[in-house]
Amino acid sequence: MSVVAFAQLLLPDSPYAMWVRGELDEYLRLPDDGTRVEVVGGEIVVSPAPVFAHGGILSDIQRGFERALFLKSTFPWRAVQAINLDLVSVGDGYVPDLVLLHKEIEATKRAEDVLHLHPHDVELVVEVTSSSNARHDRRPMFGRQVKPTKWSGYARSGVPYYLLVDRDPRQPGVTLFGDPDKGEGTYETLGEWKFGDTVRLPEPFDVEIGTDAWKSWSG
Repeated sequence: MSVVAFAQLLLPDSPYAMWVRGELDEYLRLPDDGTRVEVVGGEIVVSPAPVFAHGGILSDIQRGFERALFLKSTFPWRAVQAINLDLVSVGDGYVPDLVLLHKEIEATKRAEDVLHLHPHDVELVVEVTSSSNARHDRRPMFGRQVKPTKWSGYARSGVPYYLLVDRDPRQPGVTLFGDPDKGEGTYETLGEWKFGDTVRLPEPFDVEIGTDAWKSWSG
């Protein structure tokens, strides 16, 4: 299950600063088994490696973009999984399940062998929820105390599009968010689909993604 750091955890520097330098996982002595550490709303969030069904959904999404490239050689987008994304403007560090970036940016970043991407590098981010971390991926719950989530962090950082695949059995589905309001940290909903539907991402992507094999998490 995901773990959030509390104030009594003493660190030699801020979680974000240690994350940017690549020191946070070593300081926390995390196992080298795919466990991810992120900083969301200034707090440390540790999540276990994704399960197979989670990875299968990401493979389906990536194949959708690869199919578009096969059908149209001028297709400009490239999909990359599990890349560090430094949201310097909000002091957070995420590991999105998948990001989409222009082929020229992808080539430049690969040649430079960068440790992180930044929000201005990416056009779309994808998150697939798990039972341990779904609340961090969704829009914040508005109430007495509103904690930032990756949804609001992406919006506040100006990431143009956010595709959320929610595997919660109580509300399974796919939502495309866009038109970020950086001041408010909010998105507009641009499209919604049920599992089994064909997800049709509009321009500038013009990509179709089949979801017939997508299922909610068990339990």
